[in-house]
Amino acid sequence: MFQRFLGFVLFLLVLGVNGQITHPKASPFSKIEQEVGLSKISVEYSRPAVRGREIFGNLVPYGRIWRVGANESTKITVSTDMEVMGNLLPKGTYALYAFPEAESWEMVFHTNTSHWGDGRKNYDPKEDLFRIKVTPMQISGHQENFLIAFDSITHNTTNMQLIWASTMVTIPFAVDTHGQMNAEIAKQLKENPSAQTYYEAARYLQEQGLDYERALGYLNKALEIGGDTYYFHKVKSLVEAALGDYESAIKSAGKSLEISKDLEKDEFVRMNQKNIEKWRLMLKK
Repeated sequence: MFQRFLGFVLFLLVLGVNGQITHPKASPFSKIEQEVGLSKISVEYSRPAVRGREIFGNLVPYGRIWRVGANESTKITVSTDMEVMGNLLPKGTYALYAFPEAESWEMVFHTNTSHWGDGRKNYDPKEDLFRIKVTPMQISGHQENFLIAFDSITHNTTNMQLIWASTMVTIPFAVDTHGQMNAEIAKQLKENPSAQTYYEAARYLQEQGLDYERALGYLNKALEIGGDTYYFHKVKSLVEAALGDYESAIKSAGKSLEISKDLEKDEFVRMNQKNIEKWRLMLKK
């Protein structure tokens, strides 16, 4: 009798295990990664839908902690130290929480990432890294599923946007890409002082509008090591023009133009021709 009972219990246990069904989540998981210069921001979160409901002030009550999504707490990871509205956000992973209000939101970067959801009674404000206040904006369209996105991306900054229903909140991030680049340039020029290394260092400075004299020195070194190259001369012309030396800029652009024609680099031919015309006009003024 006991053996029959034990067998029945085991049967129910097996049935229970085998009977578990993996079903799609109402708020599906999502992950977004965004490069900012040499750094990266990644966010893992779940995306609840509006489904005809009133969201902020109702489904998401004012004045109470919100997990910034659904299911597990939203996690944000930064690959290098960053700055958020004057606050240092060190390299690492944090839980992202919000305290929404009608006129302003308090966003929280929280050091304890082990809580499920908002942590409820286990949430401890003493474990906040910092809090910032942001102003919600009303958007003209409708965002059905809660969305975290990045926009206004430069080498040094980006805006993280939280968008749901007709509300958007923006959080600005900043990173010292120039400091990172200077360290990387110094490292590469010491370990790999090739023509391409000097060129890439110069191109970065030219694109950022920084230290044109140093960029010109790098380009001269690139040409000395690597010889005449259409894109070396092209960037050299831009740097010389930025320094106000239009005669030298026209000569460098002319060299780039000749090489580009021989290599059938039509796009570079057109760019150099346009620049030469522009700088000749500058010399006449």
